[in-house]
Amino acid sequence: MTFLCISCYFKGMPFLRACKAAGNTVYLLTAKRLEHEAWPREAVDEFFYLEDDSNTAANLANIGKGMAWMMQSRQIDRIVAMDDFDVEKAAYLREEFRLPGMGQTTARYFRDKLAMRIQARDHGIAVPQFSSLFNDVAVTEFANRIEYPCLVKPRGEASATGISKVHSAQELWDTIHGLGERRKDYLVEQFRPGAVYHVDAISVDGEVVFCQVSRYLSTPFEVAHGGGIFRSVSVPYNDPDAVTLRRMTESVMHVFGMQFSASHTEFIKTADGFVFLETSSRVGGANLAEMVEAATGISLWAEWAKLETAMATGSKYQLPTRRYDQSGIVVSLSRFARPDTSSFTDAEIVWRMDKPQHIGLIVASESTERIVELLDDYAGRIGRDFHASAPAPAKSAH
Repeated sequence: MTFLCISCYFKGMPFLRACKAAGNTVYLLTAKRLEHEAWPREAVDEFFYLEDDSNTAANLANIGKGMAWMMQSRQIDRIVAMDDFDVEKAAYLREEFRLPGMGQTTARYFRDKLAMRIQARDHGIAVPQFSSLFNDVAVTEFANRIEYPCLVKPRGEASATGISKVHSAQELWDTIHGLGERRKDYLVEQFRPGAVYHVDAISVDGEVVFCQVSRYLSTPFEVAHGGGIFRSVSVPYNDPDAVTLRRMTESVMHVFGMQFSASHTEFIKTADGFVFLETSSRVGGANLAEMVEAATGISLWAEWAKLETAMATGSKYQLPTRRYDQSGIVVSLSRFARPDTSSFTDAEIVWRMDKPQHIGLIVASESTERIVELLDDYAGRIGRDFHASAPAPAKSAH
């Protein structure tokens, strides 16, 4: 089979390698600015580039023209979006060229934060109180009934990019007016304090076949807006929270129409129980896939590629046997271009980050307590000896 993989962010190398190893022809469509990154060129048969990788209607139409030219001489069987921002591109191209896979309506539930909240709420899945910003009366009613603070969020960004925290109705309206014509592209949501969990899963034929629950020790929002150090730790498989979140993730995937893919879903544990935050139809970022693999032995990227191949060829996908260990990750910006991590010598270290101006470690053990102990120690040492911070981006680099 021939796969067109789309990634306008430098990621997904294990997917490309596994897709090629399965015997497929692999094309990669990426941003021109990423042309000289260290892509696994042995696993990619041909590269194609976008000067503009935005998801505007005009640019999607231009990408469609490029696809039409490409398909005159190349057969494309499947399209895979490897990054959040490419889900819309892939869905548009599938619809335009009548290729199998997630179309634009379903893709909205995995990209548009407003669409996913409405769909979850309407099917009985708990979500924070929220409102679109379309109508002044609706916004006023929301502003008058909720407890502050609340969050103004872009509907189409990823992680904590572009989020504003406001503490009063006046501040909310000031923020909304400041958006101008972009107002329709945002929503407002009541801030719900609590621990944030992420669930990394694989779905096959509409059913979740792999599900790993983890808890952020410092959330992406806190890191992006507070200049902190990112940490996450796996939750033991039989922990009551893990059992609850596996069930809730299955509900989200069913309600959103997921058929086959990797997914990354986030929940908040509030005083009243868990509420759904957001989801995506791809492998989680921030090297969480490596953390999941350290605990379970399952490579989300590689298994996703095998799954896509199985679906394309009509063969049966079989998930490998998983482990039930524990793992954790710590990642920070570094004030050194190439930080030296040789002072971190614990036997539990299974992965070290190799990225300029970053420092990161993954540890694995049978004991959650040991993982948390190490992450706390490493966060202190990194904060003292390596850490640097940068302002949160107002919008995505895409």
